[in-house]
Amino acid sequence: MTIIAKLAVTLEDMEPPVKRRLEVPFDIRLDRLHQVLQAAFGWTDSHLWQITAGDVGWGIPDPDWGDGPLDGRKATLYDVIEDTGAKTLVYHYDFGDGWEHKIKVTGITDGGAGEIYPHLVDGEGRGPPEDVGGPWGYGEFLEAIADPNHEEHESWIEWGPPDFNPNDASIEDLQHNVRRLAQRWRPRQKKKATPE
Repeated sequence: MTIIAKLAVTLEDMEPPVKRRLEVPFDIRLDRLHQVLQAAFGWTDSHLWQITAGDVGWGIPDPDWGDGPLDGRKATLYDVIEDTGAKTLVYHYDFGDGWEHKIKVTGITDGGAGEIYPHLVDGEGRGPPEDVGGPWGYGEFLEAIADPNHEEHESWIEWGPPDFNPNDASIEDLQHNVRRLAQRWRPRQKKKATPE
């Protein structure tokens, strides 16, 4: 039986709100949790990231930068919660745009029999486009695409995703992306040796 963590994840400083509820293995490595969050929010994994608990951070260390984060490939969600006592983590994505996702652990429970994890339960709000300029730039983007008389309307429409609707999270598509990760990470059954 898999022990799972229930997570409520909110992209901070967003209007309309962008939220996801996830179920992940409690022993998920942090580099894999990063991949789950990318899939659940519709990000393209094009920028650096870090998960923090208090003032401790995990990510992918740069060997040329000795003062970087701890290795997220060597720490699990369980380790972080056990070692720090944190019930809330922050997932930082794209340090230039400054996206911050608050991750609240809302429960620890047994996974369902036969279920594979991670699993995107539900969510609201579409994730912003990459490189839009963080929450401030996203607000300007939404204002410009909604107003045909806005001086930047045409350029933002041309730059952004076609028919962008901030309220349409396309949760089924995001669930499919998370499910693909779960299937890829699923433990493989060992083949039984055939008697000779």
